[in-house]
Amino acid sequence: MSSTAVPSPTRLAGLPRWAAPAGVAVLFVAAYLVFRGTGTLPHDKEAPQFLAVTELREWIDDHRNDNPLFLYFLNYIRLFVGSLYTLFETVLYALGWPGITGVMGALAWLAGGWRVALLAVAGVSAFGVLGLWESSVDTLALVAVAVLLSLAIGIPIGVWAGLNARVRKAVTPVLDVIQIMPTFAYLAPLALFFHIGAPAGAIATMIYSIPPAIRITALAVSGVSPTAVEASASLGATRRQTLFKVYLPLARPTMALAINQTIMMALSMVVIANLISAPGLGGDIIRGLSRAQVGIMLPAGIAVVVMAVVLDRMMMAVARRDPHARIGRARLVGAGVLAAAGLALIPVLPKLWPESLTLNLVAEVNDAVRWAEDNWFAVTTWIKDTTSHLLLNPLESLLTSAPWWLVALAVLTVAWRVSGVRPALTALGCLLAIALLGVWEHTMQTMTTVAVAVLATLVIGLLLGVAAARSPRYSAVQRPLLDAAQTMPAFVYLLPALALFETTRFTAIFASVIYAVPPVVRLVEDGIKAVPAPVVEAALSAGSTPGQLLWKVQLPMARRAILLAANQGIVMTLAMVVVGGLVGAGALGYDVVTGFSQRTDFGMGFVAGVATVLLGVMLDRITQGADRRPSPRKRKLT
Repeated sequence: MSSTAVPSPTRLAGLPRWAAPAGVAVLFVAAYLVFRGTGTLPHDKEAPQFLAVTELREWIDDHRNDNPLFLYFLNYIRLFVGSLYTLFETVLYALGWPGITGVMGALAWLAGGWRVALLAVAGVSAFGVLGLWESSVDTLALVAVAVLLSLAIGIPIGVWAGLNARVRKAVTPVLDVIQIMPTFAYLAPLALFFHIGAPAGAIATMIYSIPPAIRITALAVSGVSPTAVEASASLGATRRQTLFKVYLPLARPTMALAINQTIMMALSMVVIANLISAPGLGGDIIRGLSRAQVGIMLPAGIAVVVMAVVLDRMMMAVARRDPHARIGRARLVGAGVLAAAGLALIPVLPKLWPESLTLNLVAEVNDAVRWAEDNWFAVTTWIKDTTSHLLLNPLESLLTSAPWWLVALAVLTVAWRVSGVRPALTALGCLLAIALLGVWEHTMQTMTTVAVAVLATLVIGLLLGVAAARSPRYSAVQRPLLDAAQTMPAFVYLLPALALFETTRFTAIFASVIYAVPPVVRLVEDGIKAVPAPVVEAALSAGSTPGQLLWKVQLPMARRAILLAANQGIVMTLAMVVVGGLVGAGALGYDVVTGFSQRTDFGMGFVAGVATVLLGVMLDRITQGADRRPSPRKRKLT
């Protein structure tokens, strides 16, 4: 790269750098004032697109048992997954609570020792104490089926992608789309083709959780030392022997992380799958949401978190273990005794958790929520109303009253400026498709909620990330909290939000902020810590104050990490805002929920799910390319 300074091609001679963007902004404001209220696309619940999809579903339901596609393909998949779920459910119920506790404890002991085993036994017992034994067993069976299918499909594809760059390039765009799709968007097409119930829920969970299995496995295989591979080949090993004797053993620790992430993703999705009648803890959470009773939701939320923590600790223990280390005799004996004790108690103790050992906290939790609502009403109402009056209402009015073509032009301009030509055209195509689908007004309302939530997420994430990067002690306190927060399924974040703000659109914003902040904090902290120490020392030796060091050196050099944090914050916020349709967020999320609950509105819910995907792709493309573009300083020096 030459160090000769040349004028930027987009900069007019003699004008400051901000003049061109400011001029464009003035033009947009003038156009909005002139054309305000024209070219809007109001929501029509009886739009022909919605009715056509509803009629399609009616046709599919009528021909599910005589159409060749369903008769010889889709129905067999549904039957296979349903049989697998029934098998797991039957085995788990046959083991009963003594057997499941003993077997889980034994597996945990083998994975990580007696401490992890103690955690597993306590965690499994907690399902019964909370009065949710049967729901927890159903959830375990559903997660087991989804994870088994995800790994059976994902690991071979991941190995292939790790060994072949062309395969990796082919699957990466597909995985990108799957990962930025909000969870709700999976449900509508699966309900259309696989009906509702446990098989459809397991398939939805499998699709949602398969990307980590493929991505991390491919990363693990491609990261195997070429020296080890060449040594194997020079000794005459075949490709099959090299795969099973070199690649897979060396990639095992990272592949354990792939299994761990697959399980965590499955636990996030399995709750939402209850909207298409999948059994399990999701039913208790949805019931609590529909009645706005935190007392019903909280035990189920705690059970999901406990399940996630137990499975996470077990898999992380496997990932951290030396691949060449053998399991000690003491550990084998301890696990064997625990498993044998659990199995021996099956005929002695009842298979279902005794009612006398359950703890019913519904009334107490509801009383606590009512106390918080009564005593914190002034504060929470002020926060909610202030945000609504200053941000939500003006921005929503702006987006819904602006002509559709002006919004499209603004998106094209911003995306072109931030990410380049190709992402800009993709973002424009997504927005035009949303307009054709007939959900423009609700999409603008969702964009409003997402914009406010992302703004709050980035402000909080930047503050906490900078604080953690500058103080190792604060980072040591904060990191376990972030680990725990990232383990929790998305639905759990609705609990505190619903308790504080009742069912309003601000509830979804609050939940999405606390859901998206942890990864943003972590990325900002890592980005600032990655700034080279000699650069920091040079700035300090030149007399920079801590503030100057942050603004002039660390934040500019951590630009890529911060932009990636913004991208992740947008994607996660969108996913949570759509889930917030269950707690009064309205817009696309409410359309999706209504589509599942009312058969006549299925078309609207399906189209809203598609629009959510397009909105996610659009926001992702606007921000994803930003970290690949050169910084303004680099564009100046060519």
